[in-house]
Amino acid sequence: MQTLQRIGRRQVSAISGTAVTCLLACILLFLPDPAFAAEGLNGAKLSVLWALPFVGILLCIATGPVFYPHVWEHHFDKFTALWAALIVIPLFLTADIHTVTTTLAHTALLEYMPFILLLLALFVTAGGIYLEGNLHDSVFTNTVLLGVGAVLASIVGTTGAAMILIRPLIRANDNRRYNAHVVVFFIFLVANIGGALSPLGDPPLFIGFLKGVDFFWTTVHLWQETLVVGGIVLAIFMFLDIYFHHREGRFSRLKDPTPDKPLKLHGKVNLALIAVIIAAILMSAQWKPGISFHVAGVDLELQDLLRDAIFVVVAIASMAWTKTADREANGFSWGPIKEVAILFAGIFICIVPVMAMLQAGAQGPFAALLGLVTNADGSNNAAAYFWLTGGLSSFLDNAPTYLVFFQLAGGDPQVLMGAKAATLAAISSGAVYMGANTYIGNAPNFMVYAIARQAGVKMPSFFGYMIWSALVLIPTFVLATFLFFRP
Repeated sequence: MQTLQRIGRRQVSAISGTAVTCLLACILLFLPDPAFAAEGLNGAKLSVLWALPFVGILLCIATGPVFYPHVWEHHFDKFTALWAALIVIPLFLTADIHTVTTTLAHTALLEYMPFILLLLALFVTAGGIYLEGNLHDSVFTNTVLLGVGAVLASIVGTTGAAMILIRPLIRANDNRRYNAHVVVFFIFLVANIGGALSPLGDPPLFIGFLKGVDFFWTTVHLWQETLVVGGIVLAIFMFLDIYFHHREGRFSRLKDPTPDKPLKLHGKVNLALIAVIIAAILMSAQWKPGISFHVAGVDLELQDLLRDAIFVVVAIASMAWTKTADREANGFSWGPIKEVAILFAGIFICIVPVMAMLQAGAQGPFAALLGLVTNADGSNNAAAYFWLTGGLSSFLDNAPTYLVFFQLAGGDPQVLMGAKAATLAAISSGAVYMGANTYIGNAPNFMVYAIARQAGVKMPSFFGYMIWSALVLIPTFVLATFLFFRP
């Protein structure tokens, strides 16, 4: 163990040294070109080097939990701080202080704060809902659980729905010889595809809401796509589960390790608190009193401040009103939300210059990327947006990926909800659906994987899981492209 610790320390030291070297190199590269000293973040004048910290932090998030989990678990905050420093320090060295502080305050107060407070409220409330008892395994039971979980994902979020239902699903199938496929399809449907119908469902959609997309826009415009994609995947699961049940019929039945208990739902008060969260979001979208507070160069609207305060109050009330035993039975801990809060603080900082460069459009350094998603007549290519957003969301966090392509498509929510509705639908569905392609595409994926392995399920490896997604999901997405996102 001491040897492993020494190796881990050497790895951290080496990685930290590399990051510091990169920091110094980037500062030297950035200093000669004060691209926005007097005119704000002018993306047309920024070097593409400003995007490297954003790429770096996303690659760390993608590879850390898989390839160096011990180092990542103990030092992810240091990785995040270093990548964020690669943005903040050059900003202060090349721009006036007012421009930098206003830009960072805008990101922190108008984007990061409401984003992380919503995740906190949903994480705490969903973590207090515990379904006790043992369901008896059958194709019908498994199919219903996956279908219900997919619907629930758009109400309590993919993370919340996954944490509520994964343990009951595992208990229902713990007397089977073949049960890994049940968890794989759970990740497909509950941890990803099912979250496409509301800003509560998946973080990228809430970012869209913060950018001005109507709360029910995805519900109205993605229900057909979600019904088709989710329905196909659920149907494939049903027939596959029938096949595995048939195979298991050749063997003597395993003894069920979970004693029979009647189903009982604990922490029902959290259902009411989730309704309060939804009401707070709708209130912030509909109520416009015209009262704002100017803080650090940023106008904070009263309705948004009230919404965020309600998120905090809901989280506190959930902790106070939920029995500790129910949370313990659910495996609740603060670790996941702490990690998400730190990582997204770094992501939101690193993405600032990327957003400015994308906003510059054809005059910016990402003009070539704009060409990939634009038809010959100048219109947006919805299919390209779907696959590029989804392809990156498969390996990088889907929330910042959504934000990148949202900005690339123009960034105007009214235009995207209207004349460019097909583009916004492609970006939204690509970010949500294709997070299911790998274990690292969406935060709940790896949590479900870890819980299943701890419960004794023989889960496929990282690349083994990708074989499942390639066989089941990719053909489904190709069909969805022809049905909904034709170039």
